[in-house]
Amino acid sequence: MPVTDARRERAALCDEALRAGPDAPTLCEGWVVRDLMVHLATRDSRPDVALGDSPLGRALPALGRHARRVQDELAALPFEQLVEVVRSGPNGPAPTRLSVVDELVNRAEFYVHHEDVRRAGTGAAPRELPRGETAALWKLVRTMARFAYRRSGTGVVLVVPGGPRAVVRRGPAAVSLSGAPQELLLHAFGRRSVALVEVDGSPDAVARFLGAYPA
Repeated sequence: MPVTDARRERAALCDEALRAGPDAPTLCEGWVVRDLMVHLATRDSRPDVALGDSPLGRALPALGRHARRVQDELAALPFEQLVEVVRSGPNGPAPTRLSVVDELVNRAEFYVHHEDVRRAGTGAAPRELPRGETAALWKLVRTMARFAYRRSGTGVVLVVPGGPRAVVRRGPAAVSLSGAPQELLLHAFGRRSVALVEVDGSPDAVARFLGAYPA
């Protein structure tokens, strides 16, 4: 199989999880590293668990109980074994076994979760990414930012210093979000406390944006 961005980030996240340990904090509120690994293991190969966590699962208690049982079983695995479940990726006929689907679904997911472990508590410095991965993350953030900032109350322009820019929301006044593509992605995913992104614009526009999306 080719070494794609998603597979590279998956492997790096698993290495980081082993270094950090099961009880280390993450940027996912309420989750330690073990919880994050359980989430990724079920996301890969257990759609039945996702169903149990959905509104349908809350309406049908048996589905919710099943989801919790599977999650508890994974959480009870020795940590190294749990990490290897994530490292191995989906089993069975999951669509993400195809590289093109894996890149579409998991490239951003695994980059963000890798940083969830790296930057939690220690404030680790940003990583230098391969140029191709940076370009791919720029394409992704341009698309997802249109949804991520729908409550901004102002226009939003993404700016890569010395590089491209993209208007993702239009309005009579706008803020600019400036940073490397991977930092803009973290900001759009809600990791605003650690994303190296500058918010600029008129005082009123910045106040409205930060009121909707505080740092």
